[in-house]
Order: sequence, then structure tokens, then C-alpha cells
Amino acid sequence: MKGFYRSKYTTPSGEVRYAAVTQFEATDARRAFPCWDEPAIKATFDISLVVPKDRVALSNMNVIDRKPYPDDENLVEVKFARTPVMSTYLVAFVVGEYDFVETRSKDGVCVRVYTPVGKAEQGKFALEVAAKTLPFYKDYFNVPYPLPKIDLIAIADFAAGAMENWGLVTYRETALLIDPKNSCSSSRQWVALVVGHELAHQWFGNLVTMEWWTHLWLNEGFASWIEYLCVDHCFPEYDIWTQFVSADYTRAQELDALDNSHPIEVSVGHPSEVDEIFDAISYSKGASVIRMLHDYIGDKDFKKGMNMYLTKFQQKNAATEDLWESLENASGKPIAAVMNTWTKQMGFPLIYVEAEQVEDDRLLRLSQKKFCASGSYVGEDCPQWMVPITISTSEDPNQAKLKILMDKPEMNVVLKNVKPDQWVKLNLGTVGFYRTQYSSAMLESLLPGIRDLSLPPVDRLGLQNDLFSLARAGIISTVEVLKVMEAFVNEPNYTVWSDLSCNLGILSTLLSHTDFYEEIQEFVKDVFSPIGERLGWDPKPGEGNEYTKWRKN
Repeated sequence: MKGFYRSKYTTPSGEVRYAAVTQFEATDARRAFPCWDEPAIKATFDISLVVPKDRVALSNMNVIDRKPYPDDENLVEVKFARTPVMSTYLVAFVVGEYDFVETRSKDGVCVRVYTPVGKAEQGKFALEVAAKTLPFYKDYFNVPYPLPKIDLIAIADFAAGAMENWGLVTYRETALLIDPKNSCSSSRQWVALVVGHELAHQWFGNLVTMEWWTHLWLNEGFASWIEYLCVDHCFPEYDIWTQFVSADYTRAQELDALDNSHPIEVSVGHPSEVDEIFDAISYSKGASVIRMLHDYIGDKDFKKGMNMYLTKFQQKNAATEDLWESLENASGKPIAAVMNTWTKQMGFPLIYVEAEQVEDDRLLRLSQKKFCASGSYVGEDCPQWMVPITISTSEDPNQAKLKILMDKPEMNVVLKNVKPDQWVKLNLGTVGFYRTQYSSAMLESLLPGIRDLSLPPVDRLGLQNDLFSLARAGIISTVEVLKVMEAFVNEPNYTVWSDLSCNLGILSTLLSHTDFYEEIQEFVKDVFSPIGERLGWDPKPGEGNEYTKWRKN
């Protein structure tokens, strides 16, 4: 399923037929036509396809001419408009049988979703998402979508999840089609995220392209972050950022804590090495550090920097350092110095924090060292990070009381006017890519915030995930974690429960065939009983999709 290849599908009557489709990233355009097949060698493309007259023919640009083919009356020649200057890996063409639904975005761009014959209805949800997404990105980047049309097409045999070919985005059927009667809410979210991801690439990747595959992480990490920003804009009811922490952030931390992880930015020599870096570190850790960067800079300056970058390098190529420079100019902060500690070395820090009340203020002592899944770091030279740290208190759990940049191994921080009975929490919104270990007293003081739900859901999720990971690494006692678990009995959030349940499941498996197995089972029952009783076995009238997900899991 590389280059220009044959895709097999079955018609509604059961007949096997074939479509012809392309997948050129990373280095397979050279399988289809002679070219300098590297991202930095850009060109314009004039594409003509000679195809059976009863088939749909698509490419990056709009059709400008369609005429009978002189040598065969069953064929037609379809000619497409000249493309902008672009990289070979983004060229695409498709020939097959498809239905489509179409609309115009409010900016006047023609948007179509192509589906298997007879399934046009299943393209309507993706069409709605795409039509909302294009104007969102145009406003966010302050750069118009550069082509006259965009097609999204579901391909029967497709190896990737989706591919951002400029103006003709190809998808697996599961990443684009939604059956209005039978698809569940998680399928809708998945389609919305993938559409958001690929359309972000139309600017970040296609208009401005990475210089070489070493910078692939930036392309993919950026799109993997902004897809959530876009879906949150289109569907605020999804609570999608809490799900990001569960799906991307914690997954990346689990992998990146292993001794055999790799830095986000990996030097690529031969193009055959490219496939190795299409992984969760490039995508999920990449997205997580971009999210941390966006929070550190602030949305206004981040947008300004993105516009400077896209305007300066449009139709050209850029390296990671070029983006840091634009964001540095926009924000006045040391972006390159901070980000190099996150992209050029593998792993991430564990921040240990203890507190002391000094009259009306709270003194925090912070220290950082590398977090390892195998236990405390024992190497000679411990890597250091420049860590943007946010600190909140029970006075306002949704706002940072203080933001600092921790640029050394140890730091003391004074929080003014914090009463002795108020709790203090690091990493507001679980945005910083680090784990936190609290002193016993600080952890104890956070329990009421979990129990009365004043600590926001994404913070509750991050707190318990950190604790389980610290216990698994042998850094804290499992008893401490179980004490905190008891505070989750009132938890109403599905994503938090999902992560909690997964962690308890791992603990339960570790304790199977030991003397404690029955006790841990009893403990799990006690934690889950209240939510089980609230849900019940049978659906109640008027309850939302959320409850179906709870029962299923």
C-alpha cells in the first residue's frame, strides 16, 4: 500500500472491484513518477489522468478540463489545475467509484467528502467537521486556506490512519465515515480529531514544510496538539482536553520513562529510517510538549508567532529552530533554550515538592531529577530540564496563582497569602510534561479537594496517574496510593474513572496469586460500588451517551 497502488473493495452486490490510489509519504512518490523525492525540493505539478469515463478521478487541485480520449471511446482525459509549489510526498491522485456530499465553508472553499457508493450519508459528519475546521484554522493562523477546494476521501485498503495530501486528504474508512444510526460517540470524536489533524497539516506541513525528516516530530506533534484545540472549539461538550491527558499525555509518559525511549527529535540519515519515528513519542509526546509550550507562551503570543512563521516560510521549508525563533520574537521568552531540553534529550523530570508555612506565606522547596519507570535515577550526570511550572491553590483551583520557569535542579518558591488550611497543587491542568511527587503532608491536604471535586477533573486524573506511576517505579509505597484512591468515591467524570480503573487493574494483576489478592478485590469493590449503584444495569430515560460508555467499560 505504497506509491500508486491498487485498492480492492466490494460493491453492494458483492462484486470485487479495484480503485487506484496514492500514498507517497515518506519516500514513495518515486515509485509513481521520476522526481527529486525529498521534502525540501519543491515544484509545481500539472497532473492529467486518463481514466475510464464511468470512474471518478481526483487530484490535489480542481478539474480544469475533461475531454474524450482519442484512442479509446471508453476513456476520458481529466486535467487538473497547476498546484502551488509543494513537496512530492503531498502529491495525490485517486481513480475509483465514489459518492460524495459537499458544502462550502464560510470562507467559500468547496469541501467534499467522498464515500463508497451508497454510503454518502456516512460522510455528512466529517463534512460538518471539515466545514467548521477550515475557518477555525484560517482565523487561528491568520492565513487563508491556499487552495480552491478540499476533498476528504475514504479508501478501502489504506495502511496509515489518514494522509494530509494537499487538497485531497485520504483516510481509512473508520477514520472518516460515521453511520448516523449505529456509530457511537467515541467514533465521532475519533473522526473529528483525525479530520482536525489532517486539515491542520494543510497549513503546518503543506504550506510550510519541514526541511528534512529529522523535523517530522514537529509536523506531527503540532497537528496532534491542535486537533484537540480545534475539536474543543467545534464540540466543547466533548471535554476533549481531559481525554487528551488520558489518551496522549499519560501514554507518552509511560513510554518515555523507559530506558529504551528516544528523544522527540531524531536525526534521520537514510529515508528508510523515517518509518521508525512515526511513533507515540513523535506524536503524543510531541503534542504534549507543544501543549506545554502553548500554555507557557500564552494563546495570544502563540498565535502571533505562528502567523510570523507561516507567513515567512510559506511555500518554503523550515526547521524546528525556525519555529522557535518566530515564537521567541512574538513572546520575548527563551523558547529555543527551553524547548531544546524537551526535544533533544529523552525522558522527562520528576518534581519533588515539600511545603512549609511561614507566617501568612507558603514556602515550597522544589527539586527535579529524571523520572525512570525502573526506579530512582542512579546515573552519573542527571539530565536537567527547563520546566514551566504552574502552581494553584484551593482559593481558586482553576487559575494559576504563580507561574515560574524551573531552570535549575533545586528551587525555593514563596507563595504569598496562603492560609494554613489551603492546599497547594503543582501542574495546573496537567499541562507540564513532568510527574509530581508531594511530601506526605501536601498529599494529605489535597484529599478533600478530590473528595469534594473542587480540584478540576484533569487535575484529579493527573494526580492519581502520577501516584500509580511512582508506586510502580518503587519510589513511593502503594499504601499511599490506595489512601488517595478512597477519596475518589464521588468521582463523576468518565475519563478520570477510565484511567483510575486501568491503574487499579494493573495493581490487581500484580497482586494476583499473592496473599493480598482478595483484599485488593474487596478494595476495588468498595471504590467502584457507589458509581455502580448510581449507574444501575439498565439505561434510564433521557440519559446521554456518556452513561453507555460507563456501562460498557
